[in-house]
Amino acid sequence: MEPVVVLSLLAAMVFLLLVLGAPVKSMKWLGTGAIRVLVGALMLFFLNMFGGIFDYHLPINPFTAVVSGFLGVPGIVALIFTDLLIIR
Repeated sequence: MEPVVVLSLLAAMVFLLLVLGAPVKSMKWLGTGAIRVLVGALMLFFLNMFGGIFDYHLPINPFTAVVSGFLGVPGIVALIFTDLLIIR
């Protein structure tokens, strides 16, 4: 292949990566956030399943799912303490 053709192909690939790379990164961020919220809702579901033994229920709504998804177990503990100490 001619050097001009190779350089043109490389320039086209770099341009495509620059144009298509930015939306892919933002979609990756949104996908990661959605997965965290789903995992948080799943953790709340299991908390409610096992909390039913002790007659404890924490509602699953978007706020609690986001808190438990992004903060993990400390977020669930904070939600439980908030529910027990402040709300009840």
